[in-house]
Amino acid sequence: MIVDCLLDTNVLLYAAAGRGADEWKRLRALDLIESADFGTSAQVLQEFYVVVTRKARVAMPPAEAAEWIERLSSRPVAAIDESLVRQAIHLSAHHQISYWDAAVIVAARNLGAPILYSEDFSHGQSYADVQVLNPFRPI
Repeated sequence: MIVDCLLDTNVLLYAAAGRGADEWKRLRALDLIESADFGTSAQVLQEFYVVVTRKARVAMPPAEAAEWIERLSSRPVAAIDESLVRQAIHLSAHHQISYWDAAVIVAARNLGAPILYSEDFSHGQSYADVQVLNPFRPI
């Protein structure tokens, strides 16, 4: 399966829970969800659920969060398997980044996504065949 991009947890969180000063980020994230040929990963979906139900400024009810997961899962989702874990360990050591960040990059690679939309990495940074772009960066 090949997608144009992978959406990281923070993008999905803004789409679901961005309010107030983050409203513009919410609109940008929703635009990506509606217009991009995107995928995600099991790790991203897990992180999304935990943060949106427990750590968001206004916690989302678990049933509503599950509906978001259901909709997002209609797109390609990279599974967590032993191959992804081994690749993420290698990438983490090679680039001196956290294992969790490396696992998201490997998930993008496994989905054939040349772009990872996230605000948690350096904008424009490339990790082999995956480039990180911050969708909230001013143009």
